[in-house]
Amino acid sequence: MKHLLMILFISFYSGCSHTQSSGWKLVWSDEFNYSGLPSPDHWAFDTSGNSSGWGNNEAEWYTFKNINNARVKDGVLKITAIKENISGKNYSSARLTTKNIREWKYGKIEARIKLPPGKGTWPAFWMLGKNIGSAGWPLCGEIDIMEHVGFMKDSIFGSLHSETYNHVKGTQKTKGVFIQNPYSEFHTYAVDWSTDKIDFILDGKIYYTVTNEHRTVKEWPFDQPFFIILNLAVGGNWGGARGIDDSAFPATMEVDYIRVYQKK
Repeated sequence: MKHLLMILFISFYSGCSHTQSSGWKLVWSDEFNYSGLPSPDHWAFDTSGNSSGWGNNEAEWYTFKNINNARVKDGVLKITAIKENISGKNYSSARLTTKNIREWKYGKIEARIKLPPGKGTWPAFWMLGKNIGSAGWPLCGEIDIMEHVGFMKDSIFGSLHSETYNHVKGTQKTKGVFIQNPYSEFHTYAVDWSTDKIDFILDGKIYYTVTNEHRTVKEWPFDQPFFIILNLAVGGNWGGARGIDDSAFPATMEVDYIRVYQKK
């Protein structure tokens, strides 16, 4: 009850202050005030890229509706990566998405998250363009609101990927920022996304801005609806660049809430 009251207080205080002072309106949220699997009204389990390692040579197998990997309890969503043999992989985890449930064009998208420690972990809070099925990646666009790799325990990253600017070419728009106590404290990660720019925000402070060059969709595919993804990867081209520490598992990313605001 104490935790629930605190969540309601934070929701009222931060939500109302945003809407009143900046003209934001809360249009969607999951406060995780229930128990069990993540709500199907908000989330789907994405397992579509398991066999290919999601294009990043990742070491995990994302499970479908497995409460050991994705559980809501005590007002918090817990995505847990476990060291176990499953479908030819050495780890299980979960990848949640709002694809085909809810997508948004522009807004302030934020989540309050506590990250898991350990070399080889790769938690992320991010978005992909709704048209990925027809346009493919990276033409669909990607907004990485927060990425963290366990071997860089003092940093989180915000990035944009497009046809012209992406990590395959080494041209992605990205910036890392120092973060204190990411494993023992919750921090708020957000973007303020409009037609002219995208601001990346950590605990209410903008640390990186990417402006629209107003050229083509190859540079700026961000004028269309996007869906949200929450996942905890293991290993991969970036997350596993310095190996995987098996003693870190089980590893859990905790999400206190996720909210989407749009201008009134």
